[in-house]
Amino acid sequence: QVQLVESGGGSVQAGGSLRLSCEVSGDTMYLYCMGWFRQAPGKEREGVARIDRDFITTYADPVKGRFTISKENGKNILYLTMNSLKPEDTGMYYCAAMPGFGTCSWGSMNYWGKGTLVTISS
Repeated sequence: QVQLVESGGGSVQAGGSLRLSCEVSGDTMYLYCMGWFRQAPGKEREGVARIDRDFITTYADPVKGRFTISKENGKNILYLTMNSLKPEDTGMYYCAAMPGFGTCSWGSMNYWGKGTLVTISS
């Protein structure tokens, strides 16, 4: 089993920054694909950023150039650094992971955290 616990959400003004953290515990040996997702009020959950076993990163178009995903393997922590935040970035942010060696994609995540809320005011 794998447990994912997000933290770092909060309320900031547009243009500000936040850094989300996801602490991973349990059977973490084969978690080579991890990512961040978000769900805005009234909308479906969407992928924001992901990182694969080769540390190759992929970003959704709306966050390219503003968000950075990174891993601290020695501490089993996944980060999402968010800069130049916009009101449309508001939502619940979830950490997710895919076990094993399959193709790393938005749809391949099996483990999910409970989320951390990000609110951006204009």
